[in-house]
Amino acid sequence: MKKLILVACMAGLISCAVDKSKELQTQISSPEDKMSMTFYLLADGSPGYTVSFDNKVVVDSSRLGFELGDQLSLRDGFEISNTLTTSLDDTWEQPWGEQRLIRNNYNELKVELTNKNQINLNIIFRLFDNGFGFRYEFPQQEKLAEFEIMDELSEFNMSDDHEAWSIPAYAGNRYEYLYKKAPVSEFGMVHTPLTIETKHGLYLHMHEAALYDYPSMVVKNMGGTNLKCDLVPYSKTNPVKAYLKAPFSTPWRTVQVGETPGELITNYTILNLNEPSKIEDTSWIKPGKYIGVWWEMFINLGTWHQGPKHAANTENVKKYIDFAAANDFSGVLVEGWNYGWDGNWMGGGTKFEFTKPYPDYDIEYLSKYAAEKGVYIIGHHETGADTENYDEQLEDAYQYLEDHGMKAVKTGYVENGDTLPNGLYHHGQYFVQHFQRVIETGARHKTMIVAHEPIKDTGKRRTWPNMVSREGAKGQEYNAMGGSPTDHVATIPFTRSLSGPFDYTPGVFDIR
Repeated sequence: MKKLILVACMAGLISCAVDKSKELQTQISSPEDKMSMTFYLLADGSPGYTVSFDNKVVVDSSRLGFELGDQLSLRDGFEISNTLTTSLDDTWEQPWGEQRLIRNNYNELKVELTNKNQINLNIIFRLFDNGFGFRYEFPQQEKLAEFEIMDELSEFNMSDDHEAWSIPAYAGNRYEYLYKKAPVSEFGMVHTPLTIETKHGLYLHMHEAALYDYPSMVVKNMGGTNLKCDLVPYSKTNPVKAYLKAPFSTPWRTVQVGETPGELITNYTILNLNEPSKIEDTSWIKPGKYIGVWWEMFINLGTWHQGPKHAANTENVKKYIDFAAANDFSGVLVEGWNYGWDGNWMGGGTKFEFTKPYPDYDIEYLSKYAAEKGVYIIGHHETGADTENYDEQLEDAYQYLEDHGMKAVKTGYVENGDTLPNGLYHHGQYFVQHFQRVIETGARHKTMIVAHEPIKDTGKRRTWPNMVSREGAKGQEYNAMGGSPTDHVATIPFTRSLSGPFDYTPGVFDIR
């Protein structure tokens, strides 16, 4: 082990040092030396790291590792078997978005670890000049052919009691809360993205990138200024966090850094930590403005369900199409068009049908009428959070959208609480996997996804650019339910919106 590290040190790839408390340290810097990271093993073989920006501590000494099922611990007892360093300076093009060309410039350190039970675990660090990310890699090995994650030990130990803007996790209303400013020492459980203003004048954005086949990360206060990753469990009755098979790579844990709040907005660390697009022809992906048949239901002028006030009827939708065509809107969202709204549909109370319109909604006629006007209808797939019912119909539902020229769909997962009707967590591994099936089905049928009540954005729009927008916050539809304070509007760009495009529902000014 020490010979391998020594060779790397002599080659100038990483710098190494030893102190009394840490058996071994390896360091790596960002391309312009703005960020620096130290990986270390304690005397008992426990892995950890620290990160600085311009010689200011961003993350103080913090633990890494896992607790697995069958009482198998990846907490300590490690030795370094190898280290590898790589660099990249590349520019890639977004098919759509706020900036066409994005530079991807980082230095990477991969630390290969082996513990006393001969289990291999790799930790990969990428340092950009304005942020960093790290992820775990479980190489293929017989002992981890199938395994369970019980806890991820990743910590983010703050250097001081910084102020932060956060929303609560496990609070029963998904991500739809007002952001509260408080010292990190006062946290309980909070969602990411988490925005922090440090005592030494830096602004941090803590989040994750490339979330696949793994539960969402929540940040938990462990006392004082020590923050820890808390993975959303599979369900309230099942403490397992994830069921995995090696080889497997976790999402990236990310911290973006700015010397001003605005620098967080133009920071593309999360996108750069996602893989390039898997959609070769992206010419059909063209986000645009849309209006919708939905606000009149919010203010009780119309209904989603059938009856004399049913809003999604042919004549009413024609008026919206005409307005969209006259005012340069790309699409018209139609809610309440399909069977499933009659009854208590929230939480899977009814079974939505995604290829069966209500009798007063002539989808054939309206699709052609919209196309003649240069507008397209945006489909609406409310599921009542019944993901199993949606999964059973996915292929037929998206073929139906494609057949009727509906270039985009708004998905919805409304439920009362933080679990799905099947009892699994809304932000756990199961829902992340379901959500990915929807994205990939949409891609096959050339459908853009606008997701409400979603799993949070982690930069997937680089890999799957048909995933154009999400809700996942307290939007302006709450103006029909008492409204939000005006500072919420100014807070959102520096909190929720740092993770990606946001369906905030602008344009709602009055509840009458």
